[in-house]
This record gives sequence, C-alpha cells and structure tokens, in this order.
Amino acid sequence: MIKLLARIFIKERKNTSDPEVRRKYGVLCGGCGIALNVLLFLLKLFVGTLTGSVAVTADAFNNISDAGSSAVTMVGFRLAGKKPDPEHPFGHGRIEYISGLIVAMLIFVMGFELITSSVNAIIEPKPTEINIISAVILVFSVVIKLYMFTYNRKIGKKIGSAAMVATASDSIGDAIATLAVLASLVVSRVTGLLIDGYIGLLVAAFILFAGYRAAKETIEPLLGMRPDKELVDELEALVLANEPITGVHDLILHDYGPGRRFLSLHAEVPMTEDILHVHDVIDNIEIEIFERFGIETVIHTDPIDTRDPRLNEIKQTVRDLLDGMGSGMKAHDFRIVPGKTHTNIVFDIAIPADSKLDTDALKLAVSAAVSAKNPEYRCVIRIDRDYA
Repeated sequence: MIKLLARIFIKERKNTSDPEVRRKYGVLCGGCGIALNVLLFLLKLFVGTLTGSVAVTADAFNNISDAGSSAVTMVGFRLAGKKPDPEHPFGHGRIEYISGLIVAMLIFVMGFELITSSVNAIIEPKPTEINIISAVILVFSVVIKLYMFTYNRKIGKKIGSAAMVATASDSIGDAIATLAVLASLVVSRVTGLLIDGYIGLLVAAFILFAGYRAAKETIEPLLGMRPDKELVDELEALVLANEPITGVHDLILHDYGPGRRFLSLHAEVPMTEDILHVHDVIDNIEIEIFERFGIETVIHTDPIDTRDPRLNEIKQTVRDLLDGMGSGMKAHDFRIVPGKTHTNIVFDIAIPADSKLDTDALKLAVSAAVSAKNPEYRCVIRIDRDYA
C-alpha cells in the first residue's frame, strides 16, 4: 500500500536525499499510521468490551497513543522541512529528532499506564472470554502491526529518519504485546487460570523496552554522536585520492538533522606546491563531497615540509611510538623551530575522544623518544581530540 501511495503522491520518490522527498515520505507514513492505529483502537476496544479483558482494553488505548505518535511524527517532518531562516541558518532538521523523542515519551507513558491497570487486574482478577471473532481481530491486529513495522523500518532507514525507526520499534513491540494478550485469553479459556493481569505486565515490559530503544535512537543525534566509521573512511579516502594531498586530520562532522550535515577537515599538502593549484584541488573536493554525500564541506590547508630529512625522521619516530601503543592516536602538523640553545619540535597528537590516557605521561614518553634522537630537540606537543 505504501509503495502504491508513494508512486501516486511522491514525485522523484527515489531521490531520498532531497529534503522535500523525505518530508513527503514522513507525512505519508505518518498519515497511514494514524489511520491504521485508529482502526486497531476501535477493533480492540470492541474486543476488550466483548471479552472483559483489561489487557486487551489497555492494548487498544496503546494503539490510540500510537496514532498520536504518528501525528507527532508527521508534524515533525513538516516542521523539519521548513527552509532555513535568519534565526535558524542551519535549518530545522533537528525537529525530526525531537518528534522522535516525543514519540518515545508517549510510549513510556502508555507503558506505565498499562502497569497500573495490570496490577489492579492482578489484585482483583476477573474472568475473561474469547470467541472466534475476538481471536480473528487480534490476529488481524498483529498482521497490521508487523506491516507497519516493516514499512516504517524500511523507509526510515531509506531516508535516514530516527523518528520513523522509533515508530518501527514501537510497532514490533505492539505486535508482541497483542500476541501475548491473545495467548492469555486462550490460556484462560482452556485452563481457567486468571492470568490477564500478569500478561498485561509482560505487555507493559515490551512497551517500555520499545520506548527505551526509541529514546536512545533519537537522543544520541541530539547530543551529538560520533559519525559512522564507514562514512569517515570514505571521506578520508576521497580527499587523499587527490594529489598533492598527503594527509588528513581534524575531521569533524556536524549534524543539524537529516540532509543537513557540515564537514570540516585539515588537508596536508607539500609546502612547495603552487597555492592556486592547491586551492583549485580543494574546491573540487568540496564540490565532489557535496554531490556524493550531500555534505557542505570546508577544508583547511596545512602546508608541510616534506624535504627535510630531520623532520621526516622525527615524524616516523613519533608515529612508530604511537602505533606501538595501539590506541588509535595520530600525530600531525610537524615543524621545526630552531633556536640558539635548543630546537623546538612542534606538533599535535590527536587522541580518541573517549580516551582515558594520561596526556602528561604521553607527552613525556613522546618527548623522551624524540630527545633520544638528538638531545637538543625539545618537543612542544598539543593534545587534541579525534572526533571522527
């Protein structure tokens, strides 16, 4: 159904990097989610009244909360698609993450409400009944929820939407919850055991776990998460494939919402290269990154001396030492500053953002290795963080 509707209402539907196409997918899936969840609410409310099951009735109200979640997602997509303005020059893309977080909060609220009603059913258990009509409706509900899980997850990943992936997590939790409710009704019918409240608690646990996963997937990009390693490797390889660039460091990727990413990095080039030629190469790289990844890029050029054998030896000494430590550290921006009494060796060491290394001890170890080459060498080391 979603594929058919996409063909009808979304032009250029395969161009998912286009913000307008993403917005239309979000609105379409949100609208379908509202319609399907309202339908399931009405059917389950009917079954809950028919069977006298608190778990079924709670599951019905879970679906109406899902309709609200779909509405929040749909509004989030519409707001996120707003063009940049003077107050928000980077656009409104992060609203989509916020809408996903609101969905997660709604899931939590429904989970806690279900715990309350389930505990009451355990304290004062009541008999439940099930018939063919009720069973068919509940099975139909599971099928619909699995379908919603499939299209939300598929399209969510296709367009890179954390909100839709959160909705998919909620749908699979709902399907499991409804299966558990159906099983409890069958068990009560066959054995006479009043387990409705206990199954309600189990359903609540699934719902709360779905809420946790949804919150995690939306909070991380809001806080600022490390970029995907495969993307970083591709970006570095693309830059290094262009002569005369010999090294890349200080790569930082800023995420202002899907389709709104900004990249900055330093590119090392031999100091003997013509500056106009280097500028042209850098411009072409920035254009290629935008065309391939949709990322706005600013590249800073670091001229380096590749002809001084002393500097090359020092570089190799430092890099061999860091490689031996096996902690993902890199050194860059080497230069020699001669003086009357000693020679300063100035460079940076980039360490992983989550590193717990003692940076003072690291500086002493590196300085000792460099001074062993020549006692006149004094290291001036700046520690920075590798955010990629």
